[in-house]
Amino acid sequence: MAEKYRHTSSTPIRDVVINNFKGKLGEEVVKSRLGDFVTEVDYEKRKGGDGKVDFTLTSDSSIGIQVKTRYGNFDKVQWSIDREEIEKNAVLVCILCQEEFSETEKEYSLIVAGFLPTNIIKSSGDKTLVRIDELLYPGGLRGYLESLVSYDADKYISLGDECFNKNDYERAIDNYTQAIKVNPNDVRAYCKRGAALYELGDKHKQSAIDDFTQAIEINPNDAYGYYYQGVAHSKSGNNQDAINYFTKAIKINPNYAKSYYNRGVIHKTLGNHKDAINDYQKAADIYKKEGNETEYQDAMEQIQNITNA
Repeated sequence: MAEKYRHTSSTPIRDVVINNFKGKLGEEVVKSRLGDFVTEVDYEKRKGGDGKVDFTLTSDSSIGIQVKTRYGNFDKVQWSIDREEIEKNAVLVCILCQEEFSETEKEYSLIVAGFLPTNIIKSSGDKTLVRIDELLYPGGLRGYLESLVSYDADKYISLGDECFNKNDYERAIDNYTQAIKVNPNDVRAYCKRGAALYELGDKHKQSAIDDFTQAIEINPNDAYGYYYQGVAHSKSGNNQDAINYFTKAIKINPNYAKSYYNRGVIHKTLGNHKDAINDYQKAADIYKKEGNETEYQDAMEQIQNITNA
């Protein structure tokens, strides 16, 4: 870090470390608050500095965040930001440290004092000073940053999928809902939200089924809605209804491997081993053609288990 910020060889290394150490501590505080919503703390990438931008949103690199860390009393502390930083960043985040920075200090207590959208900072001259009573409540930082992002439905669905894969179903539902707001006719968003609702338990099952039904009403020729209806009925133990929905999905899309696989699961449960093997084999053939080796091996393993039973 010292090498990164050594602007000239005449600058004492001690001064380089002390002057920038507090800044990086402040950035770590912001990173701990916002997590994967923002980029990583940069210790090495940009030699000589961060280009007046400390973070950007991981979903939108055009939205910059500038972090300023200061030591001082609440009633006297001020943070400075220059004109270029105002132009390059969407927000200024102000960090207050309760200990003076030195090489002898072993612990620091830092807090997010607040934030300020740069578009409301009144710039006068090259640098502008911001007092603590001008800052906005820090708990609203993430919400404000999210409000700046303009996603299309695909992006919200992608974010929802990430949350779903982490078993964070409530946040997944929030993202799928946003996708629906952007595009009220997006069949995928309804189906994926329904799947997430289903994972939240019995009291959400009807809402999940309503989403699957809505997907079918939007586009009766889209296999997606029928597939998810099949999954919902399968989990509820309505095996024949599930088979019917999977069959409808297959009629619309004869290459929908998951529908064959899941229908095979039900046939196996019902003891219809011949039908189960046929469905697993069909799924395996499609997976192999698509290059999905893991799914192919799984389907073949299911066939082997029935054969050996």
